[in-house]
Amino acid sequence: MKKLINAVDAVVREQLMGMAAAHPELKVRIEPHYITRADAPVMGKVALVSGGGSGHEPMHGGLVGKGMLDGACPGEIFTSPTPDQMYECGQAVDGGAGVLFLVKNYTGDVLNFETAVELLHGDGVKVGFALIDDDVAVKDSLYTAGRRGVATTVLCEKLVGAAAEAGYDLARCEALARRVNNQSRTIGVAMHACTVPAAGKPSFTLADNEMEFGVGIHGEPGIARRPFTDLNTLVDDMFKELADNTPYGRTLRHWDRASGSWQEEHTFIEPLNGGDRVIALVNSLGGTPISELYGVYGRLATLCEEAGIHLVRNLIGPYCTSLDMTGISITLLKVDDELMTLWDAPVHTPALRRGC
Repeated sequence: MKKLINAVDAVVREQLMGMAAAHPELKVRIEPHYITRADAPVMGKVALVSGGGSGHEPMHGGLVGKGMLDGACPGEIFTSPTPDQMYECGQAVDGGAGVLFLVKNYTGDVLNFETAVELLHGDGVKVGFALIDDDVAVKDSLYTAGRRGVATTVLCEKLVGAAAEAGYDLARCEALARRVNNQSRTIGVAMHACTVPAAGKPSFTLADNEMEFGVGIHGEPGIARRPFTDLNTLVDDMFKELADNTPYGRTLRHWDRASGSWQEEHTFIEPLNGGDRVIALVNSLGGTPISELYGVYGRLATLCEEAGIHLVRNLIGPYCTSLDMTGISITLLKVDDELMTLWDAPVHTPALRRGC
């Protein structure tokens, strides 16, 4: 294994120290690990916090800043952050209007963020919770009950971040996050596995003509191991899964601030049909160059046009990665005028800057 690291047990700490040196517009706390905007807390604004295992950069720490996250909690590589990280980060960014946790659907993340919600509520902080479970590849996986949370998280952080900057209150931000999740769908594929520093070798092995179709962002298996032939066939197969409108419902938990308890609600993913407008995220899983992502987007644009789906905005690049995995994911988010306005709002983070 050749990695630009010194010691396996110091990877995240040293990378956070480098991030702090590179971005004075951020505050980077080393013990426990968390990152906030330098101007946090922003009084009177809902604060957004997300997090998860490291190895998916720039998600989440690189998306902290005006118009997106107020705070991010990085765990060790592919390992959930701990409740104390989330709790202290939530305290640090609370400006009185409440704290909203945006949580990818992985069992460890969910349990630890739920604990932080309860702790902050006990301190009198207004707190909300929204789950992202956009991966259409599998219903249950090695890390989850239900669909995995993947690249829609980036889009949700942008849209809800803009809403918070515009003055939406906590309940409205929470409802928006749930709507974005239900209007999104993602699928990923891998050509080569990633190498986790602690393991020292690739997490799985593929033959030269094989790919993992429906892969997760930790290298979890997906729908099948399939032969790889060419770009167009791959994107066609991915689009077929994304365009599948088989109803998918599940029961999700949300925090009831009035009663101080968890409540359950059954909700369905919204269908995607001809005439809909979408934002597309064509995402590198870490090892795929941007030039190849444009090839993917070109084929995706053709397929959307043939289906009568209108690609109105796009984001292309490495935003939700899996260390050095060679692969891609495609996310489609159905949008309306409100979401378009929020998407076009200014944003200033290390990984995404526009209009400010």
